[in-house]
Amino acid sequence: MLTKAEITSDDIAALMADMGTRAKAASGPLSIASAERKHTSLIAMAAAIEAGRDDILAANAIDMENAEESGLTDSFKDRLKLTAERIQGMADGIRAIADLADPVGSVIASWDRPNGLRIERVRTPLGVIGVIYESRPNVTADAGALCLKAGNAVILRGGSDSIHSSGAIHACLQEGLRKAGLPEDAIQLVPVTDRAAVGEMLAGLDGTIDVIVPRGGRSLVERVQRDARVPVFAHLEGLVHVYLDKSADLDMAVTVTVNSKMRRTGICGSAETLLVDRAAADTLLAPVLDALDAAGCEIRGDGDVCRMWPKATPAVEADWSTEYLAPIISVALVDGIDGAIAHIGHYSSNHTEAVIAEDPIVVARFFEEIDSAILLHNASTQFADGGEFGMGAEIGIATGKMHARGPVGVEQLTSFKYRVRGDGQTRP
Repeated sequence: MLTKAEITSDDIAALMADMGTRAKAASGPLSIASAERKHTSLIAMAAAIEAGRDDILAANAIDMENAEESGLTDSFKDRLKLTAERIQGMADGIRAIADLADPVGSVIASWDRPNGLRIERVRTPLGVIGVIYESRPNVTADAGALCLKAGNAVILRGGSDSIHSSGAIHACLQEGLRKAGLPEDAIQLVPVTDRAAVGEMLAGLDGTIDVIVPRGGRSLVERVQRDARVPVFAHLEGLVHVYLDKSADLDMAVTVTVNSKMRRTGICGSAETLLVDRAAADTLLAPVLDALDAAGCEIRGDGDVCRMWPKATPAVEADWSTEYLAPIISVALVDGIDGAIAHIGHYSSNHTEAVIAEDPIVVARFFEEIDSAILLHNASTQFADGGEFGMGAEIGIATGKMHARGPVGVEQLTSFKYRVRGDGQTRP
């Protein structure tokens, strides 16, 4: 890697332009690579990650030491930290991606026209994808593997906080490409920490980048959405809600809510707001809040919640629009499903919401009237993850409505073209 002291802005522009040119060149042969060759490469990547576990842990230890010295938050350090278990999870995720059906060339739809023309809509790679991410070194493996499976070249720009970890993981991905005879430029990692590299990617690298995928905090994603000159798959944040209806099973309400918030508080699928049906507050509120409190979660409640559960800290307006990424949850009483829909509609970032209910009418209204990318019934919001959706892994959760929405996996990293077959037809 290169430091700011070793490279000028002109150097960065030249470096990034060269990376774009090489990625574009690699995307051609990658787009027509056989499913077998991509599978071989991915399996080799997974094996290299397992074999390189000690090197990856050593690199991560450097990043963690730097994070500690920089005073980064506990949630940030949790996303940055790698363990033997998490490294094995990366390898397992790559194998799961390898075992997915190859999307390239698959027929999405087909139909015949009255004039005898046969029309097919067929999946094709997007081309070159730029992935800009913070703190999570596992994104290096997930994004590299997903892009390869979908026949795309990728330029990865991890955060300065995770550059040693990402570099060690990237070396394993390169080994997998070599073993399958695929171009090494198909997966590139930006070797500089200067933010000017991000600016160059957002400008499109002279037309070589086809889409940008940001994965990080609000400031990063807002910058990408503001400055990008190429299409963006993005979400700003995960303002995730759990609604407990009066028809909810009490035991399920307790266990699902605690898991939604506390399994991992630093991920975008972690619940940030709990809404409780006022009609069942006497039976639902205290047991759920007691369980959250026992798990180490701070409760910030509206006036009604504070009166019924005095240990709660009074919530302020900002709490309803804050992604804590920490063991903190805001809690409000609402007037049934109408109140829940209204609150979520006002504050949600359209990422993930869950309803705990046994009333099918409530569930139907929740699914039909809430416009978020992922909606769950009687299940933890922590399932908002491409791996849990059977996608092997994901690059991120897209909350926009164009092209990709929800977990961005292999299929979402493709476009399509039309194939029209005839036998001499002409248009009158």
